[in-house]
Amino acid sequence: MNKLNQSQTPIVDALQAWVNKSHAPFYTPGHKRGTGMNPLLKQPWGADVFGWDLPELPGLDNLHAPDGAIESAQTLAASAFGAQQTWFLVNGSTAGVIAAILATCGDGDKIILPRNIHSSAISGVIHAGAMPIFIDPVYDRALDITHSVTPEAVKLALERHPDAKGVMLVYPTYYGAGGDLGAIAQIVHSYDLPLLVDEAHGAHFGFHPDLPPSALSLGADLAVQSTHKLLGSLTQSAMLHININRIDRDRVSRVLRSIQTTSPSYLLLASLDAARQQMALHGNELMSQTIELANIARAKISQIEGLTVVELDPTTPGCKYFDPTRLTVTVTGLNLTGFAADEILTDKFGVVAELPSLRHLTFIISLGNTLADIDRLVAAFNELAINYRQTCTLELPEIVPPDGILTTMAMTPRQADRSPHLQVSIEDAIGKISAESICPYPPGIPTIVPGEIITTAALDYLRQVIDLGGEIAGCSDLSLATIAIIDC
Repeated sequence: MNKLNQSQTPIVDALQAWVNKSHAPFYTPGHKRGTGMNPLLKQPWGADVFGWDLPELPGLDNLHAPDGAIESAQTLAASAFGAQQTWFLVNGSTAGVIAAILATCGDGDKIILPRNIHSSAISGVIHAGAMPIFIDPVYDRALDITHSVTPEAVKLALERHPDAKGVMLVYPTYYGAGGDLGAIAQIVHSYDLPLLVDEAHGAHFGFHPDLPPSALSLGADLAVQSTHKLLGSLTQSAMLHININRIDRDRVSRVLRSIQTTSPSYLLLASLDAARQQMALHGNELMSQTIELANIARAKISQIEGLTVVELDPTTPGCKYFDPTRLTVTVTGLNLTGFAADEILTDKFGVVAELPSLRHLTFIISLGNTLADIDRLVAAFNELAINYRQTCTLELPEIVPPDGILTTMAMTPRQADRSPHLQVSIEDAIGKISAESICPYPPGIPTIVPGEIITTAALDYLRQVIDLGGEIAGCSDLSLATIAIIDC
């Protein structure tokens, strides 16, 4: 087998040929290579970019039946990311996560998931008609951060549900923590089941020895990566990778044909092609620079009085790996919440975090950041500590997730989604079946999902979150005075 030439960019080259070709465009899109584009966009964006916004012209291949430039680009990507086969996604990782579940589960099938799974997985479960079996992730009370699930929790779930069709995990979490995926893969594979991984925040893994290993290298059968989140592709572009033969590849292709657009953006596809080439050729160097920037930020911010940089211990359950490019700063030592600090940093200093939470601010440091960015971040935190520290002691709620799931499934989320809904008072909802997802922040783990029986214990916990200053998301009534239930 000939070694692939990772310097190639098949989609970029094919597009460039059409951009350079003189012709009269009687095809979509309607702006005709930018001529008809509103000057409001044409002037600031530059006219040239619109010439690249082309449809599936001869030589540009077909995303849903690739045999040319797209097929070549996907093959190169599979090699670069350590997969047997790769699909380019133009509907984000959301499409990949949904496709992974649809390719694994059918109506009534069980799938094991962490309780803090991304909402796209719940959408996938609804589309598939599957029955989710939830595992509680590890909650780090000292940090007020939720990590991954443990191998022991996965083992117990499989012992109780050996008829499950697969296991899907999140690796890494938003805070950069990765569980013991290798051990979990061995457990899952002992049941001859596929391990699916939402690796949206790990597209850079595997390109530097100081980064966590990639999900595929640890034994995952399928991994979905948001290439745009950590690498150099455009927003909404992602990849789905598979290994081994526990996943039906034809089924993956069929599912993607049904959930992705028939008019894919070649700007997104070309950006995936270019991002792969960039990492394949220069990934180690780029990640070295990125890690160095993160280390500089971590060292300098940790010296600022009142601020603490979160360092995750690899011996902590659910946290074997930690992404050094993910920076989380605890700001409560300034008597500020993360939300208040985020507002100040954004409005006063033009420093914008990826994720504000009650106690922390989380920043993504990637190959696109510069030393000037880090200097501005550190300077902003210095100003925050000197001029915005509050004198009154901040009293924050201590909201600890329950040790176990407080509800049980009465029907699949799909059945709940397709059934008639009724809005009732919170008192009248007890014992009824929820038609919606209710997620408290902190800790960001759904207490109730569609199809589960609403219990007094679950509602008491949600009331506690609100009373102590937390927030509720996902439901139709954020005050929690009423809840949508199944009208049966």
